[in-house]
Order: sequence, then structure tokens, then C-alpha cells
Amino acid sequence: MIQKINLKTGVVIAMILTATLSRFIPHPPNFTPIGAMSLFGAAYFGRKYLALLIPFLALWLSDLALNNILYAQMFPEYYTQFVWFGMWSVYIAFAAIVGLGWLLLKKVTTTRLLGASVSASLIFFLITNFQVWLGPLSVYPKTIAGLFSAYAAGIPFFWNTLAGDLFFTAVLFGAFAFFQRRFPALQTQTQG
Repeated sequence: MIQKINLKTGVVIAMILTATLSRFIPHPPNFTPIGAMSLFGAAYFGRKYLALLIPFLALWLSDLALNNILYAQMFPEYYTQFVWFGMWSVYIAFAAIVGLGWLLLKKVTTTRLLGASVSASLIFFLITNFQVWLGPLSVYPKTIAGLFSAYAAGIPFFWNTLAGDLFFTAVLFGAFAFFQRRFPALQTQTQG
């Protein structure tokens, strides 16, 4: 039997999918909604598996399109075959950020959102740059100095990640708060 999706769950899903579409609009590197989608799902899905599943599917489907259509045309020397997954570290960071959201956003406040958003950026930075250092095509030596070099080289991207997480967190959570005030049915606890 197919379970009916309640209004709140449907709105949260629609907002995550809409945020995902912003990945297709030209933007600075790493200025994306990934961290915000993770936090938003963790805060508003009543069922934890949906907090992982819906944003993960949105991320994965957008990665499929970006990697195999857009990037494959832009960088044919790197995209020589169909790409099923992007960097594994992005998905690990994504899952860690959902976990962070479960811990910090049981109650959504501005202070908690700010802390969660900054922490999400740090998690993403640490995990993805670790993969860059660890990867087989890495230009960094497999030493502590090489690891620090990889992190140092990633600092410019960190600022874009932080700006993107802060921006999209403000947009998603702010829009949802607006919708909750305008449509009281969204204030009920969701089972979805």
C-alpha cells in the first residue's frame, strides 16, 4: 500500500528539489545547496531515513546530469565514460552533515542554524580535501605536510562553501518559516 505524503513532507521535498536545481545555474565553485539541503532534511523530516534518502537522491540525480551532460561536454578529456557517482567524499560529508543536523537542529533557532551551517562547511572541507590528498591522482605527497598542503590549497573553495551553506540555509529555513506562518497546516508534526 502506498502511504499518502502529508503536506509538510511534500513541501520539504519540493523545497529540497528546488534547491537542487540551483546547481544547474552558473555559480562560483562550491557555492551549492548541498550542506543546506542536508541540514534542512535533518531538521524537518520526521522519519530519519527520509532525511538521508530525499536529499541524497536529489544530489545523486543532479550529479548524474551534471557529470554526464554538462561536465562531459566541458571536459571531455576527464569524462570519457558514464559517471555513476561523483567524489565519494561528497556523499560521506553529506551523510555526516545530516547527522550533525539531527544533533543540532532538534529545535530550529537562528543560533543553532548558524552553528550548524558553519560546522557543515567545515565538515565538507575536511572530508573532501582529505580525499583529494588521499586519491590516486593526487599531486600531494602522502605525508602530513602533503595533507596540510591539500587543505591549504582548498581554503579558497572553503569560503565559497561557507557562503553557499549560509545563503542556502537562510533561504531554505527562512522560506519554510514564512510558509509555516502563512499556512498553519505546515506547523504540525510530520510523520514523513
